[in-house]
Amino acid sequence: QTWANGINEAGKMALLAWQKETGIELVQINGQRCYGGPPPGWVGGPPPAGTEVYIARLPQDVYEDTLIPLFESVGKLYEFRLMLTFSGLNRGFAYATYGSQLDALRAITTLHCFQLRQGCAIVVCRSTQKRELIMSGLPASVSQQELEDNLQMVTEGIHSVTLHASPGQTQAKLAVLKYRSHKAATLAKKALVEGNLELRKAGIRVDWLDRKLKKKLQLCEEEPLSSWVQGGENLAVPRPVALHLSLQIVLEYLNMLCWKHHLGTPLFLTKHVQVNPKRWQQFWYHVVIPGYHVPISGFTWVSPDRQGQSEHEKAKVVAVLHTLQEFGESLHSQLPAF
Repeated sequence: QTWANGINEAGKMALLAWQKETGIELVQINGQRCYGGPPPGWVGGPPPAGTEVYIARLPQDVYEDTLIPLFESVGKLYEFRLMLTFSGLNRGFAYATYGSQLDALRAITTLHCFQLRQGCAIVVCRSTQKRELIMSGLPASVSQQELEDNLQMVTEGIHSVTLHASPGQTQAKLAVLKYRSHKAATLAKKALVEGNLELRKAGIRVDWLDRKLKKKLQLCEEEPLSSWVQGGENLAVPRPVALHLSLQIVLEYLNMLCWKHHLGTPLFLTKHVQVNPKRWQQFWYHVVIPGYHVPISGFTWVSPDRQGQSEHEKAKVVAVLHTLQEFGESLHSQLPAF
């Protein structure tokens, strides 16, 4: 500990001297220290997706006075985030967001395996931008509202919460937590792992949601209770609206938003997955919008009724509503009245 404190003190002094010389301001919050987001003199909005890189295998006594000049040498930085321990050493990794995808690619090709010190080659790669967490070991009696209320007290930027029965456990539940950004999800994971949750005491665990478990939860989704359609992934589709909307109306609204935000025309794919004993059909949907940072996908059930729409059209309505929800639009207040 004395050895670490000695290195840390020298590093702090060098960092303070660099800040004074350059005038760069660093803000420390929730276990990380941030520069920019946006930096001084930045014009316009945040950069698009694909501009953040992940930096790993950093010596723990290296700070921004070394790292920011190095990563700024290959392109314009929008934001730099260094993860810190309680003692003030860095946690061995950081994130750098560039003004363009080209600069991010240049950072990866130039600085990956860069010898920061003798025998110390750093890792620089594209950030995965994960936004979903899995919370397991929740009491079986916990309600959706109770969980959401607790999460909102200790985390920010939450997009949706979905409760599931834990596979093989009758007395426990698990929840999928989706956040609006990778940064918000990272901060939430840290807060939740540290135990800042006022739910009943239980062996609660929090980790990143992996693809295999996500697919398993989607396929095991219980049969819906609404009259003909219910949203799939992350309860992203408001059920009361879905009952009354035609495909033409919601598609026109989505196309209008895409035109307003200078995005391309949405492309849809719906695929039949399975039929249950009551003839409800499960569909997988996938939406790609050229100017939007990630594809949008999920699962939904539709009933075999005769209301004038095909099953694929009903699934497409859910896909459109899910996409609108991703945009952060308020369907109840902005969709036309019926």
